[in-house]
Amino acid sequence: MNTTADTSATDPPDGSVPNGPFYHGTKADRSAGDLLQPGYRSNFGEREKANFIYLTATMDAAIWGAELAVGEGPGRIYRVEPTGPIEDDPNLTDQKFPGNPTRSYRTRQTLRVVDEVRDWQGHPPEVLEAMLAHVAELKRRGIHAIND
Repeated sequence: MNTTADTSATDPPDGSVPNGPFYHGTKADRSAGDLLQPGYRSNFGEREKANFIYLTATMDAAIWGAELAVGEGPGRIYRVEPTGPIEDDPNLTDQKFPGNPTRSYRTRQTLRVVDEVRDWQGHPPEVLEAMLAHVAELKRRGIHAIND
């Protein structure tokens, strides 16, 4: 089933659970009903074991996840449902940007794959190359993902 992003939704101002739909970008090949869980090596920094799994409510952030993921094969984007509480991703929120403009979250619980989004388009090659250079520079400078 093809899915499109709902980019008009915003997070509730009272701090309750944000509005979905939610997406997860990766290179892992999964199917509807599969559970995605934390505990695998991170795609970023020193690739240490990730204590969280990440999700977003914007297609653009999911596309970045799919494009920047480590591994073989094509990037994939899944529509997912969190099975437990989620929180703002501190790697992309108040520590780097005010608020949560990318609507990026993380959880210590599993994410259930609802379906794969097949009709997405990646960033232009020059934009992707610039982001890859930026990620490489962060790694060179020893800046790692917040994992606690």
